Amino acid sequence: DRQNFQALAFFPLRKSWSKNARMVLSPNSPLFEMPTASGKTKTFRKYGELFFRHRGKKYSLNVYQNQKNLSSEKYKDYLFIPFKDVSNGQESYGGGRYIDIFIPKSNRVRLDFNQCYNPYCAYSSGWNCPIPPKENDLPFKVLAGVKRWEKEH
Repeated sequence: DRQNFQALAFFPLRKSWSKNARMVLSPNSPLFEMPTASGKTKTFRKYGELFFRHRGKKYSLNVYQNQKNLSSEKYKDYLFIPFKDVSNGQESYGGGRYIDIFIPKSNRVRLDFNQCYNPYCAYSSGWNCPIPPKENDLPFKVLAGVKRWEKEH
């Protein structure tokens, strides 16, 4: 498949999918094991919650910190936003998509759905991809970021 691969398909870039969000930290949240598509788990901590508006309504997404990243100079400031939406399995990957952000310097965060990407599990089996928690299910289609790969597993 690599020999025939040309490029991923993306939704058109739209400013309306780049949201102003407010971060509320969760400083005392416990560590927990997030299930993965391979049946294993990964250790995360809920870092906070992002509050944003879409078409006039209020929504939120939980933001997580992978505990394994804390020991990595390169990834220690990364935060992880796994989510599902109504487009999953149709226009986008059925298992949900991810957004990565850096730890913000203030409670104001740019939540840019144009940057959302598929987990590696969308392209090949054998990966240990976190399954987005139910709390991060959005009740609308996110027609932004990477589209469903035509050869999805």
